[in-house]
Amino acid sequence: MKRLLSLLLSLCMLVVPLTARAEWLYEQESGETPESLILATEAELWQNASVPTAADGLDIQAKGAVLMELSTGTLLYEQDSHTPMPIASVTKIMTLLLIFEAIENGRLTLEDVVTCSGTAAAYGGSQIWLEEGEQMTVHELLKAIAVVSANDACAMMAEHLSGSVDAFVAQMNARAEQLGMTDTHFKDCCGLDDTAVSSAADVAVMTRELLRHQAVTNYTTIWMDTLRDGQSQLVNTNKLVRYYKGATGMKTGTTSGAGYCLSATAERDGVAMCAVVLGSDTTDHRFAGARQLLDYGFANYTVYTPSVDVGQMEPVPVLRGVERQVALTVRPMEPLLLKKGEESLVGYRVTLAKNVEAPVLEGQTLGKVEVLLGETAVATYPILAASAVERMTVGKAFSRLLIALLGGH
Repeated sequence: MKRLLSLLLSLCMLVVPLTARAEWLYEQESGETPESLILATEAELWQNASVPTAADGLDIQAKGAVLMELSTGTLLYEQDSHTPMPIASVTKIMTLLLIFEAIENGRLTLEDVVTCSGTAAAYGGSQIWLEEGEQMTVHELLKAIAVVSANDACAMMAEHLSGSVDAFVAQMNARAEQLGMTDTHFKDCCGLDDTAVSSAADVAVMTRELLRHQAVTNYTTIWMDTLRDGQSQLVNTNKLVRYYKGATGMKTGTTSGAGYCLSATAERDGVAMCAVVLGSDTTDHRFAGARQLLDYGFANYTVYTPSVDVGQMEPVPVLRGVERQVALTVRPMEPLLLKKGEESLVGYRVTLAKNVEAPVLEGQTLGKVEVLLGETAVATYPILAASAVERMTVGKAFSRLLIALLGGH
């Protein structure tokens, strides 16, 4: 099988008309080659690797690492999680976040055409070799950023959205502050500057925020694609996208100062995880670390969304109200992160007011429902009045009596 894949890859490289600019494009600093990315022989070992049942069984060879369950934001593993360090092209997660937020608020569309400036064309590192005056759509530039970590494409989008790269970076830092990323300070829009810092915990936070824009996975799950009518061949440096079940992204990064970095996301059976590995000494160690973290998370944890049937709750009697009782409602409950097997321990304890005096406001708290794990309450939600009930007055009472005497209802 390996020989067949290698032969197919060689044939592809011969058939595709290549120029100095139209070679296979990928994250150049990654230490990979198109062949090593496509064959990824080490991925065979991932399928048979043992999965630790306890976090202390993990062997993460990195300067910083975390595992976050994404629906709750809970950190399941931390290793120097708040130590500031350079993160290389993992920086582009924030760049992608600002782009998708601009799309969501209507400032940008995927069909918008962007023109490359001389400044953007001059960016070094990983790139798609954009030329000054060259035009691409936002859709094409997102492919370039997400798949091959193109610094020139990042600069092009930064200038398009904010007028200059410096102005865009200021927005990146402002957004990081809004998200509570206290270990982070960006210096550029792409991660070339190794004096910029973030942390494993902060990277998980911005990754989680980016994934709120589900359309981003249309790009971060691309394994191979093309630009320029097929002349530029793209291959993703994140091998997990091709070889890890449920992978949804997210971003690799490599520089001499940052080492080998990765924010890896995956979803299985409704459970979404993010593994961040920063400062590994080899590309194999970053992928092995992320795979271990994800495997550990999926093997040991599940997400359970509690719910109660308010239809089974007796309405609360209303004293001196125009209605004798008020129906109840409970807002949707947040998902709970549980260890596998704990689902059967989930229960509920309902506490309701015996009655309430009018007037009753819609949304007024009339009790609570506690979500129990065994005997322990792990979440509490208010039980609310589903509608308002006015207070009965003499005039309203007389009107009702008159209607009843006249045969009304």
